[in-house]
Amino acid sequence: MVLDQLSHAQEYFDLSRGIRTALEFLQRADLSRLPSGRHPVDGDAVVAIVDEYDTQPPTAKYWEAHRRHVDVQYVCTGRERIGVGALELFRADPYDAERDLTIAHGEGQFVEVPAGWFAILFPHDVHMPGVVCAEAVRVRKVVVKVRLD
Repeated sequence: MVLDQLSHAQEYFDLSRGIRTALEFLQRADLSRLPSGRHPVDGDAVVAIVDEYDTQPPTAKYWEAHRRHVDVQYVCTGRERIGVGALELFRADPYDAERDLTIAHGEGQFVEVPAGWFAILFPHDVHMPGVVCAEAVRVRKVVVKVRLD
């Protein structure tokens, strides 16, 4: 997992072409005007998903991982905690290839992600986004899915 401010995004451009495309999109797009839903950034290879929700306690959330995508999760407004852990330390349900989703069970670490910060989550990173900090708040977030080829 990478966690940093969007103003430092250029430090991660060399990770992959898709991650660079995702980070450049987050830097240049008017995210406050982008409607909720899916938005192609680079065809099917890089897709942005805009969502708004209220943060919830971890008991209302689940641990997840993906095989075919890297998540670049950017908090536009609000703040949340994201749980993260190593996939090999969790017990995983069978992989759902259609949804590119593995539900996992175990314990991880939580980090606070304020507005203006992003997290890059790789297939080995089990994660639990959208978790409440001190109190529930409304979050506007963009998750950019970067397909691994």
